[in-house]
Amino acid sequence: MKKIFLMIVAISAMVYICRAQEYLNDSRDKVQFGFKIGVNYSNVYDTKGEAFNTQPKFGFVTGTFVAIPIGKYLGLQPEVLFSQKGFHATGIILGSTYDFTRTTSYIDVPLLISLKPVGILTLVAGPQYSYLLKQKDVFANAGSSIEQEEEFENDNIRKNTLCFLGGVDINLYRVVLSGRVGWDLLNNNGNGTSSTPRYKNVWYQVTLGFRIFNN
Repeated sequence: MKKIFLMIVAISAMVYICRAQEYLNDSRDKVQFGFKIGVNYSNVYDTKGEAFNTQPKFGFVTGTFVAIPIGKYLGLQPEVLFSQKGFHATGIILGSTYDFTRTTSYIDVPLLISLKPVGILTLVAGPQYSYLLKQKDVFANAGSSIEQEEEFENDNIRKNTLCFLGGVDINLYRVVLSGRVGWDLLNNNGNGTSSTPRYKNVWYQVTLGFRIFNN
């Protein structure tokens, strides 16, 4: 009897905690401000389907966001992020082995539509504008040459590009765990005259955020 009583108490407590948490999380009709920090896991692919073998790399991402409700179940969520993308590649050029890493630093501005079926969960998707701040290339080769490095140069890099982003937010009261996947809609060469490398970014993003709203 004592075990049954304790089990009933434990189940009741769990139900109460879940309902209390849902109440605390249910800020769907409130304007929210916040900041986030996390990592990108990015790679690129050739837009013409040609052989351009690369491996993904990690990058840093941080920024701010604001959630603007349009009723209880729908809203807008614009963000401004500093976001590192890029790729890693190894191979052989002119009989010599190389190791190449490209890190591209962007200002990303996603404008996301949010769907909020319950307080703890938010689904987001929408377009993103990205501006290339800088590009860093690291070319490691025991017998490297200018000719080899030029295989990766592009004098006509696109600085402004459009992307698409989708993902999910898990809202734990003030804390927000976010997962995203995104990809470029435009390739990296500005007017199409440069062909090596001709690619689009694709990335997975995980962030930890903190939000502020009026109780």
